[in-house]
Amino acid sequence: MRILLIEDDKSLGSAVSDQIRADGHSLDWAQTLEEARDLTRISRFDLLLLDLMLPDGRGITFLKDQRNAGNSVPVIILTALDQVSDRIAGLNAGADDYLVKPFDLDELSARIGSVARRYSGNPNPMIELADLSIDLPAKSVSRDGQPVTLTGREWALFEAFLGRPGQLLSKAQLEEALYSFDDEIGSNTIEVHVSHLRKKLGRDRIQTERGLGYRLVTQ
Repeated sequence: MRILLIEDDKSLGSAVSDQIRADGHSLDWAQTLEEARDLTRISRFDLLLLDLMLPDGRGITFLKDQRNAGNSVPVIILTALDQVSDRIAGLNAGADDYLVKPFDLDELSARIGSVARRYSGNPNPMIELADLSIDLPAKSVSRDGQPVTLTGREWALFEAFLGRPGQLLSKAQLEEALYSFDDEIGSNTIEVHVSHLRKKLGRDRIQTERGLGYRLVTQ
């Protein structure tokens, strides 16, 4: 997934960034609401992590603006505001989850996975796909009962396909899902990762539509 973190605390932001990237996601980090607005205008994100108290305004106002504009991206609020009224206000404004600081980074990872599964339309953490058994929270795959080892990038690519099974995904869509603005992307990077996935998951598992993109075969 491609995630946008909106947080002005540099120490917390660095810790969250390291955790998210270690989980195999790509991440962009905005430290002001102005930066966040600019990023959401020019790119598509799969999930937002939103602080409520930013130097240039309140996160809840940003959230309401996003929802009023029709942006349905999942949002998890990260904040020190721990009153029940604050949580109710955040959820009523359109947040999908609410995590009070300080929080455990592994719990954040679990909540990100849970929210993402709900939005994908499949809240079940276990997926059976022909000869593949997939444990989403554990980020593990087995084929015919044998474990398959995927790198972080390979898992992120496979997860992008799992989020839209059977749909055609362009190279640009896959790059956007895997990489942040700061990442350098080689011209054939996606092709290389797709090739590696095919070797591990089965050559017919991912189809190529020449000049258009790739599709995860679900049968």
